[in-house]
Amino acid sequence: MADKLEHTPFTAESIQKKGDGFLGVEKALLIKAFFGGNALVAIIVLALITFFLFREGIEFFPQYRAEMQLFRESGQEFVGLVKEEVDQFNELQGELQDVQTKVITKLYDEGKEWEEVTALTKPFQDFVREAGASIQPLSKVVKEATTIAVGAKEKVIEYNIRKGIEGMDPSEFGFDSDEQADAFLVEKRTELTAMLPAIQEANEAFRVGLTATLENVPTVELPEAQLALDAYVKKAKKFLNKVTDFEKKLESYDPNKPFTMGQTIGGFLLGADWITASSWQDFYGIWPLLSGSLLVSVVALSYAIPFGIFAAIYINQVASPKEQNFIKPYIEFISAIPSVVIGFFGIAILGTFIRNASNWAFLSWLPFFPISERLNAYTAGTLLALMAVPTIFTLAEDALNNVPKAFKEASVAMGATRWQTIWRIQVPTALSGIISAVLLGFGRVIGETMVVLLCAGNRIAVPDLSKGPGTFFEPVHTMTGIIAQEMGEVVPGSIHYRALFCVGIFLFFLSLIINYFAQLVVRKYKISAG
Repeated sequence: MADKLEHTPFTAESIQKKGDGFLGVEKALLIKAFFGGNALVAIIVLALITFFLFREGIEFFPQYRAEMQLFRESGQEFVGLVKEEVDQFNELQGELQDVQTKVITKLYDEGKEWEEVTALTKPFQDFVREAGASIQPLSKVVKEATTIAVGAKEKVIEYNIRKGIEGMDPSEFGFDSDEQADAFLVEKRTELTAMLPAIQEANEAFRVGLTATLENVPTVELPEAQLALDAYVKKAKKFLNKVTDFEKKLESYDPNKPFTMGQTIGGFLLGADWITASSWQDFYGIWPLLSGSLLVSVVALSYAIPFGIFAAIYINQVASPKEQNFIKPYIEFISAIPSVVIGFFGIAILGTFIRNASNWAFLSWLPFFPISERLNAYTAGTLLALMAVPTIFTLAEDALNNVPKAFKEASVAMGATRWQTIWRIQVPTALSGIISAVLLGFGRVIGETMVVLLCAGNRIAVPDLSKGPGTFFEPVHTMTGIIAQEMGEVVPGSIHYRALFCVGIFLFFLSLIINYFAQLVVRKYKISAG
């Protein structure tokens, strides 16, 4: 030790070196503490978001179950079986009436006078009127039953509200106890089920009337109207076959069957209706929102994946430095454009252009053209593709950059061409990164709010896949859009409020599943590559 001390002079230079060593350690510790602290903050924030998301959303299912139980006990469910039949037929009738309006408008636009328009469309209008009149007997019975059921439910709801508020007398509604309220529901439900013979009689009258109308379909001179009539007849005959199913459901209806938690969760995940602020009954089914989100995502990714990946391959492997410096910044600049600006572009320009283009004569061979809605899944998906391209491009290009240069040099040395090297060496080696880029692009698309809220049309309905490619030109609503649209209008703590949080929970789990499968794909690829 003494020898070492003797040979280590205490010069200014040696002291400076020791000081630099101590400062280097301190800097490393500071950097580690900084990034470690950021990671800790991120974990805490994520935990808090998850906690509050689940705290608000988890209460939805007990609330929704209690509401649906009252829906059953009040007899609304029984009436709803008949109401569903009437609503479906009215929807079918509405399609025919829309064609009637379009035909009449088109004739007036062509310069025809009122007398000529009336003469041309009279057989068509008479048929529409007769077909619509066939449902009137059943509609009358449903209206009477609806008044009874809704009145019973509202009376019990008011009783429960007054019972829960201190100082208010719930007996004003005729109930002194829960037992009396339950007895009242049983009485009204019995009154409704006793209407079954009248419902069956009205249903038979409807079936006979519509069948007679379909046997006398007029022949009209207007091709568009004739096509609508032929399509209506096919759909109406299919609907008549379903009338028996409605009757069987009425006969097997059991008002005393409890509404289970499984039915509640299944109704939320698979329900085809998202109806709020209804005078009849609110329903919270996420399926139309999920299917709308997926439809928009399909359109977006069908553009964003090829454009983003091929642009990354071209810039990284083919383009000259001058082209790289020109193209790359412009692609990445797209991500800096506010989504609300892109949404305004979709409303003012893209949506209008697509609708006008669908009227071009040389596109008339397409069965789903012309389209009537300028705001639809296709418009929103195209704009989302524009927003997803920079994400996919940047990450895919980084993945290609991370391929060792030795791989490319070895391929060229063995006589492979540039394109053989790109497609057989570079791209397969960077595949895990490219897959991650696509999945992050998908996350960017499905999590976007403003563009879909402005441009998707916001019609809550499950897309009709029977229309083929025309499905993409139908208005849809999305999960993110419904949260943004309705969250500001709901009462905190209400069932509607908690339903929106449940949609957020579903999005949360969807993101986890996407990332989980992404890791599986990447891991599998690494194992096979190894």
